[in-house]
Amino acid sequence: MEKDLVTKLHKNFEDYAHDQNGTEFWYARDLQKLLGYNEWRNFESVVEKAKIACSGAKQAISDHFVGVNKMVDLGSGSQREVNDIMLTRYACYLVGSKLLL
Repeated sequence: MEKDLVTKLHKNFEDYAHDQNGTEFWYARDLQKLLGYNEWRNFESVVEKAKIACSGAKQAISDHFVGVNKMVDLGSGSQREVNDIMLTRYACYLVGSKLLL
């Protein structure tokens, strides 16, 4: 992988970071877009594999993957609620590692 591409992906990843009460996290739907997944259902299966790896590493899934609901804008100007997952940096690492398998 070219150094420029790695630098760009790292910068974009850091740009998506959020902070809640001093805790850094990323939304899975944002990570989905960054990693080039068009459909949530396909990306969700990768997240599920990452949860299994988290458990296998003797980490509490609930410490790294937190389900949330959020409102998204629709083309018609209205909004609807969708499921999302707040991911720790470790969870993002696990998701990325599952893409390589």
